[in-house]
Amino acid sequence: MRELFGGVPADVRAPVDAAALREAERRLGRAVPARLGALLRETDGVADAYGTDVVWPLARIVEQNLMFWSGEAFAGLYMPFDPLLFFGDNGGGDQFALVVTPERDDVFVWDHETDSRIWVAGGIDEYLRRALAEDGDAGGDWWR
Repeated sequence: MRELFGGVPADVRAPVDAAALREAERRLGRAVPARLGALLRETDGVADAYGTDVVWPLARIVEQNLMFWSGEAFAGLYMPFDPLLFFGDNGGGDQFALVVTPERDDVFVWDHETDSRIWVAGGIDEYLRRALAEDGDAGGDWWR
């Protein structure tokens, strides 16, 4: 999958093993989408040239989603997060997610200031190409 980066600088990490992925899915109470799981089995997260985790390490994916799904702290402020699985961010508070209910390959960005959810890519592969593109950094808002 590293060929997706197209020669663009990206920090990749040691892969996640099958046992860690199963444990994460147990904690989440749902399966990690197939393409995201495949990426994590190659690298436990991806950081761009500026150090932004465009794909979080598995432990952060689990912790962030459990926090957002707990609902209590966010219920009065935001639409429900249950259908989303967050997996990365832009370094400025906006987060990227896959829709898991109903399951879709599309990637959306959640704008933390407006609570909007905007389509940004047709899947993880397209997301990585766009997020890691050298000319894609417009203050971290490459999808706009």
